[in-house]
Amino acid sequence: MKVKYIVYTLLAVGVGALVFYRISANKEAKKEDKGPKKPQTVAGVIAKPQDFDNNLSLSGSIEANESIDVRSEVAGIVEKIFFSEGMVVSKGQILFKVNDVELRAQLSKAQTAQQLASENERRAKLLLEKEAISREEYDIASADFKSAKAETQLIQAQLGKTSVRAPFSGKIGLRSISPGTYVTAETIVAKLVNSSDVKITFSVPEKYASQMTLNSTVAFTIAGNTDTLSAKIYAIEPEIAVDTRTLRMRAIAQNPNGKLLPGTFANVQLPLQKIKDAIVIPTEAVVPIQNGKKVFISDNGKAKEIKVETATRTDAEILILSGLKAGDTVITTGVMTLKDEAPVKVRIQKTTKS
Repeated sequence: MKVKYIVYTLLAVGVGALVFYRISANKEAKKEDKGPKKPQTVAGVIAKPQDFDNNLSLSGSIEANESIDVRSEVAGIVEKIFFSEGMVVSKGQILFKVNDVELRAQLSKAQTAQQLASENERRAKLLLEKEAISREEYDIASADFKSAKAETQLIQAQLGKTSVRAPFSGKIGLRSISPGTYVTAETIVAKLVNSSDVKITFSVPEKYASQMTLNSTVAFTIAGNTDTLSAKIYAIEPEIAVDTRTLRMRAIAQNPNGKLLPGTFANVQLPLQKIKDAIVIPTEAVVPIQNGKKVFISDNGKAKEIKVETATRTDAEILILSGLKAGDTVITTGVMTLKDEAPVKVRIQKTTKS
């Protein structure tokens, strides 16, 4: 029995010692928490007013200067094809020929009817001069002649459409027909594209619409090409698109080497008005929040949260419209984990612009 009491006593003493140790440790931790926090070392820049070349980055699409789907206006069997896939054709060049045997037969019939109607009209005129027939009978003969003549002209026009010609000079694409294919007005024979000049179509937000002018030069780049190319704005839509709240416009660029392919995506840099005394900070300093954007500045050794309004953004910098003033120390690192009023030690970075 004494052994059992001794064991119970030792267990109670051990539990009590463990509880006492945990309570003491918690008190020490609380004392440490109440002590001064170590400042977080961060990088920052001094906000300075500077001239800012305000460029708007936009997405655009390259289009051919002229582009059509080649079709036949008349239905029939393709008799002969006069082009090779991928070749350059000239305006007015015959591309293919549709069989016209039936139309020629109709033309012969119409011409015969026209000759007969012409002779009847001539005879009726002589009889009218001799007052052998009424004016009404002559008018009927004259109308029959005009109708027969119009029918002949209609068939001649249809015959002309059996030779399909290029409406403009350009490069013809892959054909979808062969000799003997039956084509209709719905059949797409090939694509004809003129891309000696190309169009770049893009849209700008409505708040910049008042700054858009004709003949302005824009710069653009395309994927797989490091060269910066230029184009000139030649057309602007007269109204804002209600669904996107943007203004659509189009620029034209020369393409002598044919390297700019229609359908290619273009990164457009549109120059806006130059802003004097602008506040520009590194993009990494801006933190997106639910109702806008914020930055942290250093104020007497503590981080201070400031809501800002931004505008144009480049790869490295962003334009601040409101919230910051010249001389503010803007924190650029650790901003995602930084808390308001947290102690900070700022290491000032040198800026490339002043």
